[in-house]
This record gives sequence, C-alpha cells and structure tokens, in this order.
Amino acid sequence: MDRIVIAYALYLLISIPLTVLVARTLSKHGRTFLTEVFADSPGLANAVNQLLVVGFYLVSLGFVTLFLTSDSSVVSARDVFEMLSVKIGTVALVLGVMHLLNVLVFNGIRRRHLAPMPAPAPMPVPYAGVPQAPPFPRP
Repeated sequence: MDRIVIAYALYLLISIPLTVLVARTLSKHGRTFLTEVFADSPGLANAVNQLLVVGFYLVSLGFVTLFLTSDSSVVSARDVFEMLSVKIGTVALVLGVMHLLNVLVFNGIRRRHLAPMPAPAPMPVPYAGVPQAPPFPRP
C-alpha cells in the first residue's frame, strides 16, 4: 500500500474521533448553559443545542475532508509522521478556535437572556397652565 494512503487513513482515524469528542463536549456542556437561559422552554434549549452541534459537525468535518489532500511526497515513515503532525495540529487548532467561538455564542446567548431589562422612560410631567397638545394629530 502506498504510504500517502496510509497517511490519509491515519489522518482520518485521528481527526474524525477528535472532532466527535469536541462536539460531544460542546453538546453536553452547552446544554447546561442553554437550559439555564431557556428555563421556561427546555425544548427550545435542546433544539438550539442540537442546531449548534450540527453546525459544528458540518464545518469541522468539512474542514477535515478539505484538508485531507497533500501535494507533498511521502517516501518514508518520517515523512508520514511529519505530514500527520502538521495536518492534525492544524485540525486541533481549528477545532479549538471553533470550540472557543461556540462557547462565546453560548455565553452571549446566556448574557443577553439574563441581562436586566431597562426601565421604561418616565412620562414627562406637563407644566400647570400650559395647554397640552392632543396625543394624535387631528385629521
């Protein structure tokens, strides 16, 4: 078997489980955030969590498959490991950035939902003796 095919197989055998591990972690702990935010609607919390996880899978696995090919020649076992280290390191960095972005999205949703609502502006008090304009223009 060609060494480049072995490198591709090893890359997929490492990258895909790594992606699944990060996605499951996001799903498990993201559900906690969203359950707190949507306490009155647990179904909505689960739906938003699933949508975020599916989006994470699509982007991550899309990147993994697009990054699969290589133009470098692989003639020795050392070349296989060097190519794998670059590819898996890049995938790990991209997954880390995506994980961070997902956490920021969860936190933003949580903060927006838990932020206190601003008090309505008080109605102006009319001056005594000054005629008031009607609330709506007359036709």
